[in-house]
Amino acid sequence: MAANKHQPHVLVLPEDDANHQLATGFCLSLESSVLRGIQVLPVAGGWTQVVAGFLSDHVIYMERYPNRLMVLLIDFDKDAERLNYVNARIPAHLRERVFMLGAWSEPEELKKANLGSYETIGSKIARDCRDGTATIWDHELLRNNVSELARLREVISPILF
Repeated sequence: MAANKHQPHVLVLPEDDANHQLATGFCLSLESSVLRGIQVLPVAGGWTQVVAGFLSDHVIYMERYPNRLMVLLIDFDKDAERLNYVNARIPAHLRERVFMLGAWSEPEELKKANLGSYETIGSKIARDCRDGTATIWDHELLRNNVSELARLREVISPILF
């Protein structure tokens, strides 16, 4: 289902299928009345393609639709500089509306840590966002998101929760 571009909404651009399934699990946990507030986009095919696709396909629409938020859902691949690298490429006037989240290594490690299927993990992430808790976000493979999560919660809660 497509988000209403004239109302506050969130687009999620996932790096790969595992991240797409996480986002799907998140969406499946939402009330049906808010599903028009979020849309999971097709898989980009890698974290560099997420950045390139955002810059080539989404910047112009972010400028056109000021109620649009973007979540770039990538694997950090244990790279402490990835957030800074990506943030440096996001146009300064859009940085407040673009968020980068993802597993510290890769989503497959979340499953290996017995956190459940990707959809189950996505559901737990949604519950934490809704409840303002950090049960799943406090896992060692997700703690890298703390700064982005704090920014995102402020703007996403009125849209989705």
